[in-house]
Amino acid sequence: MRKIWIVYLLLIACFAFYVLNYRAQSQISDQRNAGGLRGSMDEKYVMVTFQMGIDYWKSGLKGFEDAAQALNVSVEYRGATQRDVHEQRTVLEQVIAKKPAGIAVSAMHAAELTATINKAVEVGIPVVLFDSDAPGSRAYSFLGTNNYAAGARAADKMAELTGGRGKLAIITVPDQQNHLDRTQGFADTIAAEFPELSVVVIKNGKGDPLFSRQAAEEILLSFPNVAGIFTTEANGGIGVAEAVREYSPSAAGPRIVSFDTDKGTLDLVKSGDIDATMAQGTWNMGYWAMQFLFSLNHGMNDTRNPGSLQVPQQVDTGITVVTRQNVNDYYAK
Repeated sequence: MRKIWIVYLLLIACFAFYVLNYRAQSQISDQRNAGGLRGSMDEKYVMVTFQMGIDYWKSGLKGFEDAAQALNVSVEYRGATQRDVHEQRTVLEQVIAKKPAGIAVSAMHAAELTATINKAVEVGIPVVLFDSDAPGSRAYSFLGTNNYAAGARAADKMAELTGGRGKLAIITVPDQQNHLDRTQGFADTIAAEFPELSVVVIKNGKGDPLFSRQAAEEILLSFPNVAGIFTTEANGGIGVAEAVREYSPSAAGPRIVSFDTDKGTLDLVKSGDIDATMAQGTWNMGYWAMQFLFSLNHGMNDTRNPGSLQVPQQVDTGITVVTRQNVNDYYAK
């Protein structure tokens, strides 16, 4: 008799679970049919960057906020105030301690931040990376530029600007994955496709206009006939333009291909001091990072089983070339 009661209780429990699960799925379906699943304002998602507040992050943050508004959730923007990986790791630890609904991170240093990113995932917080990846981490997705392809595109533009001849230099940030990829894509493309061009020096601009200017000055002194300088980030482009203006003021000075579309860079493209800059899809990075985190947090994916994930593991958010001909299209409206 006791065994029969146990069987009955098990059947009742299974039926109750089935009913509750059915009702939950029906609510999700009803919400989708009514115009999409929406959250609540006490559901907070956090964007974490470094060099917090610079122009570059504004478009990505706007995309993050636009998606949050559509989903009826709240967001917070946090980051290291300087280009300091230790500070960014501390900020990320503080964010994890508050247990937000999800975190979007641009990793200043892939290896240094991997353990902290993994810690967030292990305690059940969905994490996606944007702009700068940490490939060894357990983050669910990376949204950003295909940086190797962007470097290759910059090489094509540099070849066009230089007539396919001469010595080239690169100023980059060697401890950040996206800049490594841009550098490699540029150098590989020059070596493979343009036999009369050669990359003769690669220098560290530290993501800072002053250090980038100093690096450019050293290049101009060592290679006074350098045909072109590729810089993998916006601050570098500004520093290089200043050095070239002072040390090589003639029209025959080196061509400059830069990265990103902050106002300072766009102004230099408009004036002709920078010949071209590579525009990233930063709004897309922020918008889809928010959408992916919301999807992960709302059980549209089983976060315990990475094989079941429905968010793409990698999304290329695109690149375009900005010159004097189209620069006005890229100023903030």
